[in-house]
Amino acid sequence: MNPEMNVQKNGTSGSYEAVVDGQVVGIIVYHTPHGNQRVTLSHTLVEPEYRGRGIATRLVKHALDDLRAQDLKLTNYCPFVADYIADHPEYKDLVDSRFPGRATVPDRAPRERAN
Repeated sequence: MNPEMNVQKNGTSGSYEAVVDGQVVGIIVYHTPHGNQRVTLSHTLVEPEYRGRGIATRLVKHALDDLRAQDLKLTNYCPFVADYIADHPEYKDLVDSRFPGRATVPDRAPRERAN
């Protein structure tokens, strides 16, 4: 069962936060170099008791949709984000070809999604 979750962008901490019942249970840490048109995602973290509920997946989708809405490119250092993009190739165009980051998107067919 998926918990009721809200995702918010916290510019003070430089993170997208997954909030369940008023508690931050997951984050994606980001950095936007001053004056730059790209965002670096460094890692995704979900509290152990909330893992396996799709929170990280929903958090990554929200972050990538936000980058697209702001017309920003992505430099990625997070393996979870790289796997998400491999499974959802419609986001691959967000990766900055000049500065892709160290967590490269695997060149493979998307994995079958569970419903």
